[in-house]
Amino acid sequence: MAVWIQAQQLQGDALHQMQSLYGQHFPIEVRHYLAQWIEGQLWDSVELENPQDELKAKRLLDSLVQELQRKAEHQVGEDGFLLKIKLGHYASQLKSTYDRCPLELVRCIKHILHSEQRLVQEANNAVGSGGGGGTMDSLSQRHQQINQTFEELRVSTQETENELRKLQHNQEYFIIQYQENLRIQAQLSSLSAVPAEERTQRETSLQAKRATVEAWLTREANTLQKYRLDLAEKHQKTLGQLRKQQTLILDEELIQWKRRQQLAGNGGPTEGGLDVLQSWCEKLADLIWQNRQQIRRAEHLTQQLPLPGPMEELLTKLNSDITDIISALVTSTFIIEKQPPQVLKTQTKFAATVRLLVGGKLNVHMNPPQVKAVIVSEQQAKALLKNESTRNDSSGEILNNNCVMEYHRTTGTLSAHFRNMSLKRIKRSDRRGAESVTEEKFTVMFESQFSVGGNELVFHVKTLSLPVVVIVHGSQDNNATATVLWDNAFAEPGRVPFVVPDKVLWPQLCEALDMKYKAEMHSARGLCDDNLVFLAQKAFSSASINQEDYRNMTMSWAQFNRESLPGRNFTFWQWFDGVMELMKKHLKPHWNDGAILGFVNKQQAQDMLMSKPNGTFLLRFSDSEIGGITIAWVAENPNKAGERLVWNLMPYTTKDFSIHSLADRISDLNHLMFLYPDRPKDEVFSKYYTPPLSKAVDGYVKPQIKQVVPEFTTPNPEPSSGNPTYMDQAPSPSVAHPINFAIFPPM
Repeated sequence: MAVWIQAQQLQGDALHQMQSLYGQHFPIEVRHYLAQWIEGQLWDSVELENPQDELKAKRLLDSLVQELQRKAEHQVGEDGFLLKIKLGHYASQLKSTYDRCPLELVRCIKHILHSEQRLVQEANNAVGSGGGGGTMDSLSQRHQQINQTFEELRVSTQETENELRKLQHNQEYFIIQYQENLRIQAQLSSLSAVPAEERTQRETSLQAKRATVEAWLTREANTLQKYRLDLAEKHQKTLGQLRKQQTLILDEELIQWKRRQQLAGNGGPTEGGLDVLQSWCEKLADLIWQNRQQIRRAEHLTQQLPLPGPMEELLTKLNSDITDIISALVTSTFIIEKQPPQVLKTQTKFAATVRLLVGGKLNVHMNPPQVKAVIVSEQQAKALLKNESTRNDSSGEILNNNCVMEYHRTTGTLSAHFRNMSLKRIKRSDRRGAESVTEEKFTVMFESQFSVGGNELVFHVKTLSLPVVVIVHGSQDNNATATVLWDNAFAEPGRVPFVVPDKVLWPQLCEALDMKYKAEMHSARGLCDDNLVFLAQKAFSSASINQEDYRNMTMSWAQFNRESLPGRNFTFWQWFDGVMELMKKHLKPHWNDGAILGFVNKQQAQDMLMSKPNGTFLLRFSDSEIGGITIAWVAENPNKAGERLVWNLMPYTTKDFSIHSLADRISDLNHLMFLYPDRPKDEVFSKYYTPPLSKAVDGYVKPQIKQVVPEFTTPNPEPSSGNPTYMDQAPSPSVAHPINFAIFPPM
């Protein structure tokens, strides 16, 4: 309900925008009286493109109707009687409207809630830290500038509309007077049949009248021509302002949205603001179309009454300019709302959504267009952007690649949802040098044809997806992800497909890695400065690098994911990706709790632990194994009294944790007592321990896996107790081998 309370405080254009969200499709009274209930439902848990979620949507619809009916029943008194009738009517109306399409109700409410949150957020951003007297941030200032320009364009368009009506009125009166002049001339011509005395008198009168009318027509013709030129000049000014506004929205705001969408592929914030962009693009479309209609009416007036002067050429130029503007708007606002996966596996189902931001305003949906998806290579994408012929070739075959655009009345969006595409086959190009298949980039191209103004204008449109890397086996996924991450992070707007720098500054790469890591962990705890120093030392194979050293260092693509690390059979990225995979699958809670240091090498671990009491341990990522984590701890040397050593367990991997969790393994090892620097291990890990086994059921005893490290297991003098004893000498003074075994609980 908090959002609704704030939404009611909106003012001006924001309040108008909020009110425009409601109508017969969803009355504002329903939002008001069920505010708390509406905001408490899990609308976002319903996936609109998944038909299987229709049952969820149906339950939400039924619950909404029941809540309305319950609210109606509790109304008492005279005013309550009227509200009872109204709420009951709304319950029936919503049931009737959405019973056969409950997903549309969810789409409608999600759109309303997200729009309200955006409007409230923008209103809050508009207020500075001075409690209302502060300055707006740059985003709010830019949005205010755009809205102010729209108001100016609306006023100027209304002015030219008034001027055009005035011109039309004056021209119609001019034509009437012109016809009057022709009538006088006809009367003069017919005087030859009139007697001389009467003819002279009437001729003098008619000639005087004709002279007056002709003088007026001459003056009025000059006035009309001036009106026409003034109107054309105003249209030129309006078109210049429209073009400038369109450039700001399409070349800055829309490009920034696309950049945010690309960074979201690396784990950046989910791109928002598309509804705002659509509202701006629709305003542009409305104003452009109004001005185009005015120019065409002016052309008609000019043809109706030709006058000497440059007016015809001016109007032809204006018509050409306005058509170019609307063409740029339509072709640029055909966008990919939901990108296909950038690592695309053959024979695997995938989805995508395309949207025309001006579709509803230009009534494109009256003749629903069909969209086709094809996959093209990087070279074909370059040729397409240069308008070079590609003979409509594709680089593969996509199943279910045709879709009709649908107009969603509740949100005013025109979009095509490809739900079940599948890449059947791919045709690869000849690779260069050391380039592998996972470095080859493709793109999914969506193309369609739109008719505007009753087939008056027809536009052929194409849009390219973000680069995709096609794989045929899951083992190629990590290398393909590296290609995608590098492209998403370092692509520049307006580039030639799909050029990216071969070398980047290390801090830039750190930003990309941190973004990806936080996204995989679903956590705000990303990579700290010490972590980044460790990664730099690993990436550049130098233990002496510090934070200041790497600020101006550069890393190449080859160093990132083509050349193996010294002495290893894997690249820097493959090692880092293995860490993320392990953490994401098994250790995410422990990272978010701060229990895993992770990015610490063996020597650093030894230096840190030697100053701590025996039994202090830490968790660090393995240097030698992809996706491995080890436990390092300080303890007495069992073979030499009085000597303390730092020991390292053989690394655990995903396979190990699928058998026995990290928390349970730490619980099993009694010689591990304090998590570095000094936290009792149970305080950190006990909430993740597996509960004790229950008693035997149906005569069966369930075994329980336990882990021991033989070198640190206390000998048991009574083997008959059922707990086996392991005691052996470690092969190395700093490497210990854990052993898993099953024990049976006492009966």
